[in-house]
Amino acid sequence: MSSAPDGYPEGTPCWADAMLPDLAAGKRFYGEIFDWTFEDGGGEYGYYTQAFHEGKNVAALAPKPDGRMPTTWSVYFASPDVAATADRIRAARGQIFMGPMAIDGFGTMLMAADPGGAVFGVWQAGSHKGFEKRGEPGAFGWTEVYTWDAQAVDPFYEAVFGFATHDLSDETGTGFAVWTPAGAPATPEHAVAGRAVMDDRFPREMPAHFLAYFVVENCDTVAEAVLRLHGRVRLEPQDTPYGRFAMLADDQGADFAIIDVSQPGQELGQELGQG
Repeated sequence: MSSAPDGYPEGTPCWADAMLPDLAAGKRFYGEIFDWTFEDGGGEYGYYTQAFHEGKNVAALAPKPDGRMPTTWSVYFASPDVAATADRIRAARGQIFMGPMAIDGFGTMLMAADPGGAVFGVWQAGSHKGFEKRGEPGAFGWTEVYTWDAQAVDPFYEAVFGFATHDLSDETGTGFAVWTPAGAPATPEHAVAGRAVMDDRFPREMPAHFLAYFVVENCDTVAEAVLRLHGRVRLEPQDTPYGRFAMLADDQGADFAIIDVSQPGQELGQELGQG
């Protein structure tokens, strides 16, 4: 199993950022619901703004350079060699639409889409190592891709990142699987990400997408705060064997999820989403 320079195994989610129409509004929103503080980036870096929780770097917000771009959270997967990852993405019928691009010693990134159309990033760390904290309140915890075409998507991520797919459809009653890194047992407790098949509960026009989960201390309290701050609750808080979670959107329309994993015996490296 290869390791990226930041210590994350290859294919592990290592960073997340949101592209928003109004950066100041994003800082107010996420600052209140997650207790984040921010370090503003200058114009040289497109005002890319780092988010911190208790002094640890946990995510970033950035203004959209083009209003036609989607308002969304993006998830990045670790790579020890972005150029080699790019070659595998192309060979596996993915599409690269940005990069590979070195960013002033911070690292090298690309943005791509899988064969089902879900957009994701790849990050080869330089001085920016990715998440300084994860799996704890106020930080990233998990991600899932929502797709219409599991038969195309599973082989893609297996080829690009060496994932093994562990199908949990029988247990969940939905088309759900988790991915584990190369060399790790293909079991839920070793999973780094999930794959959910969209069905008739989803509008057919909904594009494939990754959903980022952030860990919170109280799912219901955060969902109430999101409504108070003019965001939306897309899926009401509900209990699962892995914690209480909800699917939300911020006040600018970027979707994300939250989960409280404080219940005894729950671990975040297990299947979380059944929405």
